[in-house]
Amino acid sequence: MRLYHFSEDPDIALFEPRTLDYRQEEPAMVWAIDEFHAPHYYFPRNCPRVCLWPEESTSEADKERFFGHSAVQRIIAVESDWLERIRETKLYRYVFEEEGFAEYDINAGYYTSLQTVNPVAVEPIGDLLQQLSLTGIELRITPSLMPLRAAILESTVNFSMIRMKYAKQGGA
Repeated sequence: MRLYHFSEDPDIALFEPRTLDYRQEEPAMVWAIDEFHAPHYYFPRNCPRVCLWPEESTSEADKERFFGHSAVQRIIAVESDWLERIRETKLYRYVFEEEGFAEYDINAGYYTSLQTVNPVAVEPIGDLLQQLSLTGIELRITPSLMPLRAAILESTVNFSMIRMKYAKQGGA
C-alpha cells in the first residue's frame, strides 16, 4: 500500500512530525492518506468539501436520497466560490512507503508516523478537475455546503468533511 500527502509546495524534502493546533494533546506526527481517500485531497488546501459514499449499513432511503440520480458510489461537493481556485491550483502528490506509519482513522484513511519521513516520489497532479473526473467520483458544485452537511449528519451515509471552518456559514 502507498500513502500520500498533498501539497501546493513541490519542494518538501523531509516531512517532520508536527503537532496540529486543534490536537495539542496528541504527539507530533507526519500525516498521510490512503489511496481510496486520496482524491478527497485533490483540492486547494483550505477548500471546504464534503465527501460521501454508501457503506453496508447505509439505508436504502439514504442511497436513493444521495445517490439515486447518479451512477457513482462516491460524491464530493465543494462551494462554487472555490471553483476558480480549484482550476488554478498546482498540487503535488508526495508518495510514502507504508513502513513506519500506523493507522490513525481507517474510516477517513488517515495514517500517521511519529518519525521524520522521506517521500519516495513527488508527482504533479495537473488539472485537478480532470484528475477528479478520472476517478469516477462525482463532483458537485453548490453555493453552500451547509444544507448538505446538515442532511448528511442526519443520515446513514459514510462521509468525510474537510476544512469546513472555511465553508460559508448560514447556508446561502
